[in-house]
Amino acid sequence: MKVLVIGGVAGGATAAARLRRLDENAEIIIIERSGYISYANCGLPYYIGGEITDRGALTLQSPESFKKRFRVDARVKQKAVSIDRASKTVRIRRLTDGTEYTESYDKLILSPGAHPIVPDLPGIDSKKIMTLRTVEDTFKIYDYIAEHSPRSAVIIGGGFIGLETAENLKNRGLSVTLLQRGRHVMPPLDEDMAAPVHTYMRKNGIDLRLRSNVTGFKETENGITALTDDGGSTADMAIVSIGVAPESTLARESGLELGVKGAITVDTHMRTSDKDIYAVGDAAEITDFISGKKTVVPLAGPANKQGRIAADNICGIGSEYKGAQGSSVLKLFDMTIASTGYNEKTASLYGFDYDYVLLTSASHATYYPGSKSINVKVLFEKGTGRILGAQIIGFDGADKRIDVLATAIRAGMTAADLTELDLAYAPPYSSAKDPVNMAGYVIENIITGKVKQAHWKDALGADGVILDTRTDFEYERGHIDGAMHIPLDSIRERMSELPKDKTIYVHCQSGLRSYIACRILSQNGYDCRNVAGGYGYYAAVVNGAEPSEDGTGPCGSKVN
Repeated sequence: MKVLVIGGVAGGATAAARLRRLDENAEIIIIERSGYISYANCGLPYYIGGEITDRGALTLQSPESFKKRFRVDARVKQKAVSIDRASKTVRIRRLTDGTEYTESYDKLILSPGAHPIVPDLPGIDSKKIMTLRTVEDTFKIYDYIAEHSPRSAVIIGGGFIGLETAENLKNRGLSVTLLQRGRHVMPPLDEDMAAPVHTYMRKNGIDLRLRSNVTGFKETENGITALTDDGGSTADMAIVSIGVAPESTLARESGLELGVKGAITVDTHMRTSDKDIYAVGDAAEITDFISGKKTVVPLAGPANKQGRIAADNICGIGSEYKGAQGSSVLKLFDMTIASTGYNEKTASLYGFDYDYVLLTSASHATYYPGSKSINVKVLFEKGTGRILGAQIIGFDGADKRIDVLATAIRAGMTAADLTELDLAYAPPYSSAKDPVNMAGYVIENIITGKVKQAHWKDALGADGVILDTRTDFEYERGHIDGAMHIPLDSIRERMSELPKDKTIYVHCQSGLRSYIACRILSQNGYDCRNVAGGYGYYAAVVNGAEPSEDGTGPCGSKVN
């Protein structure tokens, strides 16, 4: 059997290695258009910033090492230009000299990846504008900085690569401006969860400009200006990072069926509309795990799994890819930004009747030194309590919790299941009630009617009363104008001050004390709502308060 793999990196290289492990006699050839067969794509920004200093460390396998270990013929700097499905051949061009040749196959795996989206704007061809997708791109940016000593950079786009590049250029000593067309950075986050990220970026010296639509570029004597509706931003260099699109030209020209965003349509075995051709990675259309709808998830984890599954099926093992939920994590200076499953936008898009809870927790027991704050948002399906998605930002322990919640989504768990998870506990690592357990308790309380929940968007301006149950000290440090103030420990003695003919919107710093207040008030005939996230959420989202790195107490504050 002869298997031809178009494209290396996560999907193609994984498929080739798996094929060899399953079939020692197969002839396996990889065609890769770049100079690197398998590399750490996600590590590229960190080489630019100096966190990774060895260029060789970015390369996971060379053609020589792949040949020696797996007996795979890996050919770099070659490009597949056409597929003849009838004769089962691929026309290949050597990029070093432009010559072409034909290679046959019994089975073909397409792993061409995705290409950076480069907008068709005036001035976009300037040599001072770069993208970051391949190892070559990384070296180009690194060498440009070394040769020209730029003092400033403007980054277009606030996704994963945009934020990682902003951090690393800042660490490299450059002044960095980031222009984001939308209302917030990091599309997997909701706007409310992104708000503390914005404040944190600015605290760390990033000039973040939201709702900044770039209309073109203009070279200056010493730099480049990104022209925007509000005037523009001038820097010594620019990096465009507004997303990627499936690299499906070869598939389209060969007549293969395409789907969402022009990605290659595949079945659960990663087989395309041609039974002898498979597609994996960023170019393949896959299934959203939660809704079952078709989507595209350009991440390394799914690509690796898909490569393995394609190889299995070629070798007669009926493995199936059951979909992705887009789990991701990002380091931004000392902050961790993590998400899995749906945010509010996607939950609405797919028609789910959902709600969400907000928690502020400590990464581990606050009495043990070094605890850090984490903010958690968990989306759930009303009625069933099924977990639909989660977003976490924090300074320690966010990656651990997002993985637990990603597993919960995969297992179809509900809030009740989260309360029962037996998670490891010791003071240096967690609390007896882990934040994941706490999310389950909060959701369960809402579903079972123990408390009614409201969000600030509903409470502010409503015909009701906002009640602040924090301490006098907390109230004096900052409060909502017009709010009544009755500390929790005085609520039983002073509840007569509250009207019974209006809804009482109760808040504390994070939601725990206000929940207790709601339990007291509701059992005494008051119509009350616990405001999700409390004053800490309000301060971060509405007032732009700086996110605290120190671990908070169970009520979201060091002072309860």
